[in-house]
Amino acid sequence: EKGAFTGADRMRKGRFELAEGGSLLLDEISEISSEVQAKLLRVLQEKSFERVGSSTSRDVDVRVVATTNRDLPAEVRAGRFRQDLYFRLNVLPIRIPSLREHPEDVPELVQYFLEQVSKREGRAMKSIEDEAMDLLRAYSWPGNVRELQNICERAAVLTGGDSIRASLIRPWLDPSVSVGATMSASAMPRQNIEMKPLDGAPAIVCDGERTLDDIEREVIVATLRRHDGHRQRSAAALGIGVRTLGLKLKKWKEQQIISSSL
Repeated sequence: EKGAFTGADRMRKGRFELAEGGSLLLDEISEISSEVQAKLLRVLQEKSFERVGSSTSRDVDVRVVATTNRDLPAEVRAGRFRQDLYFRLNVLPIRIPSLREHPEDVPELVQYFLEQVSKREGRAMKSIEDEAMDLLRAYSWPGNVRELQNICERAAVLTGGDSIRASLIRPWLDPSVSVGATMSASAMPRQNIEMKPLDGAPAIVCDGERTLDDIEREVIVATLRRHDGHRQRSAAALGIGVRTLGLKLKKWKEQQIISSSL
């Protein structure tokens, strides 16, 4: 609200208010402070919030998608993450395989990142030598795709010629986490944690064959069938509003990708 703190010269909507009727992505949820965890839990439980500097409670209908690269159950046990918030968020866990598990994706990602640098900098795209690509494929990427992106952008900027050489990128890769230097890719411990829903159902894996929209639709349809088509109970189980559920169903019916009986 205007005047809530020094410099607040006008009213500004917060993230939850801006996301009304849609989805809000909270990246790296494990990194938020205990104070913010408590505030987030309240919003998820009561589906309402108060603007900074205001005492008026406002209802909100937002689906929260949270991401993390940490083992949240371990964070809960260590007292760094609230257990009640974890249960609120862990309704539909989706495990995205790490880059370590799909080294065959490295060349395509490298090509994409180098193209992005070329477009951004307005200069010719750098190529990459086979030996350099082999190094990238053999690395286990503890920092996942973001680490690969950083390496590609740095190499594109620092390479003097037209082609990125292995000698340039080798010093940037930690030999202790190279797949070829220690163990096979299948034997490497997985960094991503697969969490299970509260009812014990298997977690959904994004395998590249289905989009997140496909998975969302499958989950919503399955939930409706589990609740015999009762929208209010289904919406409560999914953690979304009945209106949001209705809008999604209407869109999918118009696109003729779900049954009109739902």
